[in-house]
Amino acid sequence: MLIGVVTFPGSLDDRDARRAVELCGGRTVPLWHGDATVGAVDAVILPGGFSHGDYLRCGAIAHRAPVMRAVADLASAGGPVLGICNGFQVLCEAGLLPGALTRNARLRFVCRDVPLRIETAGTAWTRRFTPGETVVIPAKHGEGRYVAGAATLDALEAEGRVVARYAAGSNPNGSLRDIAGVTNVGRNVVGLMPHPEHAVDPALIGGIDGRGFFESVLHPALDPA
Repeated sequence: MLIGVVTFPGSLDDRDARRAVELCGGRTVPLWHGDATVGAVDAVILPGGFSHGDYLRCGAIAHRAPVMRAVADLASAGGPVLGICNGFQVLCEAGLLPGALTRNARLRFVCRDVPLRIETAGTAWTRRFTPGETVVIPAKHGEGRYVAGAATLDALEAEGRVVARYAAGSNPNGSLRDIAGVTNVGRNVVGLMPHPEHAVDPALIGGIDGRGFFESVLHPALDPA
């Protein structure tokens, strides 16, 4: 499988995302924000960072990039798309996911490992997990508080579209209903605030709990490890 990883001006985890995919057995190709097409990729990752310096608000400029029209086309055709941290913000700004990411409740930048409870294995990016499983993933963000209207939150709950929640007592940003990630109606587009690409290498502090997100899309036919 070939996965395209988009670089916006200000992206800083694009190379980490590419390495994570390759460690998990996939191939990657870099995509630039000004590209009009994503080429022959099978999936796309929008990485973390500070696209366009987070001017206006996070993702507000990046979601208007030419490449995002191609990403939207891929998503509408059922292609897997993962937005990590700033990528999650971009997907919300682009209308590919509901809700928005706002300033952390205490107005402080968060940088620490957080335990997540996987809520659904029914997405392109979580098929290798078991619902209810707890994983530990690094988080680093200043605007990661997920918000949405009550009707939207209720719909996400009823439709099983909450992908992951911060474990009880571990919400680092005040996200409503402890939501750390959501998916679209088609369950091929996922936004996740913590960084699974920083938890794929056993030689590093972050551990390997993040591998399941990448292995889910790369090896969907395999039984969960």
